[in-house]
Order: sequence, then C-alpha cells, then structure tokens
Amino acid sequence: MEDKLFTNVKHVTLADKNNPFYLEIAGHIDDVVVEYETYGELSPAKDNAILIAHALSGDAHAAGWDLDWEKYNRPWRENKPGWWDTIIGPGKPLDTNKYFIICSNVVGSCYGTTGPSSIDPESGRPYGLDFPIVTVGDWVNLQRRLIDFLAIDKLLCVIGGSLGGQQALEWALAYPDRLHKCAILASAPRLSSQGLAFNAVGRHSIMHDPNFNDGNYYDREAPSNGLAAARMLAHITYLSEEGMQHKFGRRLRGKMQPDFDFGVEFEVESYLNYQGQRFVERFDANSYLYITKAMDYYDAAEKWGAGDIVEAVKRIECQTLVATFSSDWLYTPEQGREIAQALVKNNKRATYLSVESKFGHDAFLVETESVGRFLRAFLGSK
Repeated sequence: MEDKLFTNVKHVTLADKNNPFYLEIAGHIDDVVVEYETYGELSPAKDNAILIAHALSGDAHAAGWDLDWEKYNRPWRENKPGWWDTIIGPGKPLDTNKYFIICSNVVGSCYGTTGPSSIDPESGRPYGLDFPIVTVGDWVNLQRRLIDFLAIDKLLCVIGGSLGGQQALEWALAYPDRLHKCAILASAPRLSSQGLAFNAVGRHSIMHDPNFNDGNYYDREAPSNGLAAARMLAHITYLSEEGMQHKFGRRLRGKMQPDFDFGVEFEVESYLNYQGQRFVERFDANSYLYITKAMDYYDAAEKWGAGDIVEAVKRIECQTLVATFSSDWLYTPEQGREIAQALVKNNKRATYLSVESKFGHDAFLVETESVGRFLRAFLGSK
C-alpha cells in the first residue's frame, strides 16, 4: 500500500569566496546556494542513492507534498504534489522504502538555487543579466558538489528526462566512475536546429517585452507577456499533433459558431493562454533565458568526442538505458537512438526502448505506467 509522501525543502551553500564555483564558459560565482529535496533513507553502505535531474522548468520538488510552500512563497504547490510523484514514493517504481532519491534545482533557475533573481553580494541587487552564462556541464558539476556534501562516493543511478536526460548523459561522460547506472529519457546528445529556433523565438519574445528593461525588472513590472508567449510556444513542442487533435481538435470554446474577431475562440487557444499565465506566476523570465541557452549549447558529441558521438561515449562505464517516445518531435526517437547505437558500437552495456505514445515530448511525464515499469526493471537488473 502506498503512503502519502511529505517533503521539506533543504538548502546548502556549495560555493563561497574561499571555494568559488568555476564555470565552463567563463568566470566563477563566489556564493552558490543549492535547493534540494531527498526522499527515503540513505543506506549504511551509501549504495542506494539515485539522483533525479529535472527538465527546463522543473525544480527540486520531484515528489510528495511540500510542507514549506508558504515559507518559500510558492502557493502553486499547496495542493499539488511534485512533478514526478507518480514515479517516486513508497511502493512506487522509484521506491523510497528501498532507494534514497535526491533532486536538486539547477544553478541559474529561480527555485532556491542561485540564479539571476538572486542578490549579487557585490551590488546588493539582483544579478539580472550580470549573472554569468551557465551550462549543462555546470549543472552536473554542482550536482557533484552536492553528492560530495552528502558523502556519497558513487550513485546507484542518475535519471533524467528531456533537459534532465542531457544532465544524466553528462554525468555518465564527466564522472564515469561516480555512477553505476544512467537512464536517459526523451533526450538526445544535442538540440536540433528546429529546437534552437523555438528557443530563439521564446527569448526574443521575452527580451522585446516593453517591461524587460535589459533584465532589470525586479523592482517593477515583469515582462510577463513575453514570458507567457515563450511558454506558449515551448508548450506546443511538448505535445504532438495527434495528442492536440485528440484533446482539442478545432473545437470552439463554449459556443457553436465563431465570433470572427481576434479574441480567444478555439479551445487550444484557451489552453495555451492558461499555460502561459500559470507559468508567469511561478517562473522568472531571466531564468528562462539562461536555461534555454544552456539547453542550446549542450552538445555531448562535440564536447567529448570532437563531434563524434561514438567517440564520446567511449568514456561511459555504467549500464545505460535510453528511452524514446514515438511522437516526440523535440527530442526525436532517431536522436535518442543515436546514443544507444553509439554505446553498442563501443560494446557498452546499453538498453534502448521505443515507447509508443501520442503525448509527444511530455510522454516521459505522462506515460507513468510504461515509464515506471521500465525504470523498475532497469534498476533491478544486474
């Protein structure tokens, strides 16, 4: 029987002036606070730890019910469990009676880990666009500092979907001796040119909002229209044509005939408007800029194999699972399969799964029965 899981947010300072956090591209950050959550108990041998890496707009609250939502002014969490609560918890595929689950928020975000909305100790004001550019590699390096802080030598597994999947891949490449297994869901070695284009339009919408003010908007009205438009655009890439047709079709909202004006008339329009407005209530526009840039820059083949993914994955020593979803057109099955094929060419231990789904890129969050089943089997395999 599954018990309800309750969680508390944790914070730890992982960098200061005596131990700066150096970045891949340039510069360093002297003060880095990381927000994270844990679920379950670390075994005496410290051999049951699983790190979960979140996607673009995700956070450390991966499961359970947040007991600190009022303290940290996050009202959207009051009656909503963590973003992967169907997967993590007692008796669930990532069983917290068996595993010690860790999820931390990435640097550059706006959910408790240091980012552009944090106070710059030098100026006493929010960093804004003075915050340095961060990368997927930086996120993994900071996660490694957290794992060191928790005194864990080797992770049982790193699991991530979408942008979290790229973090999982980076873990296997950057720290091959620090994890036994790696699960990469709905992801790829790099973002396609089409994906780059969608991110570029999203950032354009934010940066050309009249309220953007070169990123210095924290004491004034935020660029909400630009951020909402960016989210609406991105949300389309998370769905599939089949899924959208099934859910919305061309149905009008609350009427039989159109008004023939420029108001919101179709159900799909109403849905996207809702998604955009909900997003601006919980996310920072500058963080969206930084995280999408990190997403754009990541290229595992270029970084580790001079452009050759087969050469890059020679570094990987862990058992690896790659799962793709048939209707995902942001990180396509063909792109994900590229990782698995490269591993096989290097005689690495690899499993590839292609999951039939109409839910597009969001399938790794929605297809909980399939995802839970194959994660349970992967973790239980030798």
